[in-house]
Order: sequence, then C-alpha cells, then structure tokens
Amino acid sequence: MSQHAARQAAVKKPANPAESEWLQQARAGDASAFDQLMKAYRKPLHTHCYRMLGSPFDADDALQETLLAAWRGLGSFEARSSLATWLNSIATRICLRMISKRPRRLTSGDLAAPLRSTAELGEPVPGAVWLEPMPESELAASEDPAAILLRREHIGLAFIALLQHLPGMQRAVLLLREVLGYSAAETADILGTTVASANSALQRSRQTMRAKTPATVQSGEMPHVDAQGLEPLLHSFVSAWESRDLTAMIDLLAEDVRFTMPPLPAWFSGRAFVGKFFAERVFETPWRLQPLRGNGQPGFACYLKQAGDDRFRPGGVVLLSVANGHITAIDSFLDPAVCRRFGMHDEFQ
Repeated sequence: MSQHAARQAAVKKPANPAESEWLQQARAGDASAFDQLMKAYRKPLHTHCYRMLGSPFDADDALQETLLAAWRGLGSFEARSSLATWLNSIATRICLRMISKRPRRLTSGDLAAPLRSTAELGEPVPGAVWLEPMPESELAASEDPAAILLRREHIGLAFIALLQHLPGMQRAVLLLREVLGYSAAETADILGTTVASANSALQRSRQTMRAKTPATVQSGEMPHVDAQGLEPLLHSFVSAWESRDLTAMIDLLAEDVRFTMPPLPAWFSGRAFVGKFFAERVFETPWRLQPLRGNGQPGFACYLKQAGDDRFRPGGVVLLSVANGHITAIDSFLDPAVCRRFGMHDEFQ
C-alpha cells in the first residue's frame, strides 16, 4: 500500500451504515444520537489536535470545543464533503485560533544548552510551556499495518516537536496534506484559502522540517529496531536502571544520546554526560519501572523511593527513542499531571 493510500485508509474510513440515521436524528436534536455519531471520530480528532498543539491537555480543550461547535452547527452540514472532513475543518480552525493566542510548546533544547555538571538542575519552569507526551491508549488506532507504521512516524515526540517550530498555518497545511492525506484543493477549502497559498505553505513547512531534522534521520541511517530486537533492549534497560548498574546502562546508550526532564530546564547530551547524570543523580535513589507506551514509543512509569520513605512513589514518565540497537533519547516527564494521565498509581504496585 502506498503512503497516500495508507493515510486515506487511516483517516477516511467507510461510514458506519448507521451513521446516516444517527446524523438525521442528531440534526433533529437527539443528543444521544450525536454521541453515537461522534464515537468513531473522537480519537482521530483528538490526535489531530494533539499534533497541532503539542499537549494532550490542550487537545482535550480543542476536542471539546470542536464537538460543541459540531453539535451547534450540525444543521448547516450539507454533506458536500464527508463528515470527517467537516469535523477536521472545525478542529483545525479551533487549533489555529488557540495557537495564535499561546506560545508554542518547547523542548529542553529550545530553552537552554545541555549541562555538563549535575550539581544544579535548576527550578521547574511552570505553566503551559513544555511539549507533553500522549498515552498510547488515547491515540487513534488502525488495523492496517501500513497505516500503523505511518501513525508511529507521525506521532513520535521528535515529529511533534518539529511541528511546533512551524507557524500555525504551515503546521495545519503539513498535517492536512502529509498526515491526513487531503489534496491541495481540499486543504485550501478546509482552511479557507487558495490552492496556491496552501501549496506555498506546504513548501515552506517542508523546508523547515528538513532543516531541523538531523541529517542521519533524513538519510535513513538510523532505522528503528524491530520488535524482536526491542524487547531484549528494554529488558536490559529496566535491569540496568533498577539495579543501578552504570556500566550496563552506558552500554545501551548511543554516542549522541540525550536525557531531558521537563519541567526542569536541565538536560544532558552525549553518552559521557548522560552516564554522569545517571551515576551522580539518578542512581542515588532506588527505582522501580513499569512498562508503558506513548507517542508510538516504548517507555516506563518510573517510581522512586526517597530517603525516609518505605514506598516507591511516582517519579516520572519516561519515553525512549531507539535506533541501531541503542537508546538515542530518554525523555523524562516529571509533571504530576503527566504521570496521572499515563495512569501512574500513588505508589508502586
């Protein structure tokens, strides 16, 4: 299956046979029929809003506003386009309005240079500042293997972070064209602009994405490990972390690995400095890890036991990036709201 066909299959699924009946009933004011009508669209819309905004919490707000606008405007839906296209149009415009009123979500590298000393990690940077991960259970699913691969490519933390460097309109055009599979004419219609303007925005967005994507990724020199190779790596990662085995941990890290920990501004780059951070700070505390997934990536709910406590408490959510059999990024999210979103318990169970 081609990439374009996979996108179309993932986004524009055949309508449920009952959809036309629910639509008719919802237009007549039946709220329960509207809820049924929206069931198949909630996750895809939420995922689209997340890509646009870089935060599942902002995506919650955008989704709710989209559904409210759809409920109020359902009588004006004339079915000249599919219901999915109409809803994506509403959601995209709402996200664009939110983007115009809020600063873009940042990653650690956007805010400060990597540290070389572990002595001082700085104070947490509060507020709606940081790029945030999305639990796998909240992402739009697909049964088609090609569509699943594309979803992973277009939901990874690195891709979401790159999107945040684009102005709102360029971000919307790129997602509508490259991820949701709309044509130039459809994209222009959704955004209320011309085809020429949409094509120009797409070209500029591609240029920015290429410029900010590492050359090794562009050239395809860093393929992700397959599932068979990933499981032993993850097992070794947990073993090294929980046993505080520095040598074993360092062996798993790529030379240019990075370790981030928002909302703390501190981050470390390179095997030597990430290893130093593990040795001098992370491994000073006992840990227990439970597997989870987010953004199409493997990760862990990390629980730590502080001095004087007899229980392991939530420490953060970690997502890993892996290539060529080594870990290239450890993105740790320490915000309690993120921990709760990923279902972490009050103590290790």
